[in-house]
Amino acid sequence: MLLVAGLLAAIAGFGTVYVSFAPSDNGKPQATGDSMPSEAAKPGGAAGTGPLGGLNKGAMAALLVRPRPLDLPPFEFADGNGAAKTLADFAGKVVLLNIWATWCVPCREEMPALDKLETELGGKDFAVVAVNIDKGGPDKARAFLADTGATRLTLYTDSSGKLFAALKAVGMPTTLMLDRDGKEIARLIGPADWSSAEAKRVVEATIAAKAGAS
Repeated sequence: MLLVAGLLAAIAGFGTVYVSFAPSDNGKPQATGDSMPSEAAKPGGAAGTGPLGGLNKGAMAALLVRPRPLDLPPFEFADGNGAAKTLADFAGKVVLLNIWATWCVPCREEMPALDKLETELGGKDFAVVAVNIDKGGPDKARAFLADTGATRLTLYTDSSGKLFAALKAVGMPTTLMLDRDGKEIARLIGPADWSSAEAKRVVEATIAAKAGAS
């Protein structure tokens, strides 16, 4: 009985954390003065008139496409040498911002696909920025990338844990598609095949869009 009670308490505690981190617009239309079709914010639903219109299908069916670009709060993370990084370091690039941890099994499963995406499309117009949120330094995260065969991804970390809350992530992995202005235009909660043809079309459409026109 004590064991059952303990498990129920742990589950209740997890639910509290999940709710506290959940974005207020997760799966719902963005709160604005304009009325937006409810389908515009549903994974797999209509994607509006932006560059990603109609592309959330197939391997990208779970992609939540924003009705309009969202400003992100300021945040920092670090590179493998401990140097501070911000989105300003990727100014003018389309960024696929991925939040992951070494204890996250789905993260391990999708890491090779992220690495392949960076290999094929990474460059002056696009970067996969995968940020590890483990505590205790970068060594464990560096070993994880090597173990999963991710040779093209740059090591980025946030041992403070602030990034997860700042971006209102609700689980791991969580991945944000950012346009050239550093604004969020789509989000996917959970793992995905980022090396798929559908994922590449999402990235290529974002790259092709003009800055300020998302």
